Amino acid sequence: MASRESDWEGVRLHVVTGKGGTGKTTVAAALALALAGQGHRTLLVEVEGRQGIAQLFDSPPLPYEERKVAVGPGGGDVFALAIDPEDALLEYLEMFYRLGRAGRGLRRVGAIDFATTIAPGMRDVLLTGKVYEAVRRRRGSTPVYDAVVLDAPPTGRITRFLGVNAEVAGLARVGPVRGQADAIMGLLTSAQTAVHVVTLLEEMPVQETADAVAELTAAKLPVGGIVVNGVRSPLLKQAELTAAAKGRLDRDALAAGLEASGVGVRPATVDALVVEAAEHAERVALEKIERRTLKALGHPMYELPLLSDGVDLGGLYALAEQLCRQGMA
Repeated sequence: MASRESDWEGVRLHVVTGKGGTGKTTVAAALALALAGQGHRTLLVEVEGRQGIAQLFDSPPLPYEERKVAVGPGGGDVFALAIDPEDALLEYLEMFYRLGRAGRGLRRVGAIDFATTIAPGMRDVLLTGKVYEAVRRRRGSTPVYDAVVLDAPPTGRITRFLGVNAEVAGLARVGPVRGQADAIMGLLTSAQTAVHVVTLLEEMPVQETADAVAELTAAKLPVGGIVVNGVRSPLLKQAELTAAAKGRLDRDALAAGLEASGVGVRPATVDALVVEAAEHAERVALEKIERRTLKALGHPMYELPLLSDGVDLGGLYALAEQLCRQGMA
């Protein structure tokens, strides 16, 4: 796979967020594949309970354990994990309080639901805590994973989700909960983390991207790249786009093109093409405006093409190659 040097050398945790509908899970999966190059091991994590990773890799629903789902283009392995808050809490109780069987008994009496209801911030601490553990885990002196990719909540919730210190401030000022929160924030605000934002070249996703970048920056969370997903190439040359926008396309040339392709030439057909061309020119012009808005945010930008046949495993590898070529991995 042709590629250039990665823009994110030294980053161990790649957090991927984006407005709903922008394809953030697809981008997270493609990034995990791209990072699993040259024998590297990558862990792809989801925290929203949607089993989106399993669907993309055409695998059974993921249990609360790390499972190999793919081999990267460079020969590395991609593992995946769907974090369940209840299982994460049981693991946490065992790790810090050695409750063992007593901790598992909490599941039967509903204490876990009760705990996360009265302290909603605890849920995010548990989820990010598991990600933190995966990033920090070592086998001897070597990290178990070269990179961890987190398919995170959408942009509207991302700053609060990652701000675990603020979430636990009213819950625990000292002790293991607070200590873990401080350790997590140490990772999330360090150069080992990058929060990438996925968007489309449309007004609402671009505005939400700008808002998220501002909120993350204010919270001192490291903003990574802007990934523009679903990019469509213009169908007309610039001169033709200009003419189409003004309704000045050569109707005789359109009719000749239709006739050459074996399509019956009728005035209504030519009229419809003129309207479609004008709409296409308008969309291209609006996308240029949105692209300039994104560039003004001052972060590296990457563009992924629209997959006209939908996203399958082959499509994920194609997107991963694009990310490598552009230097994201």
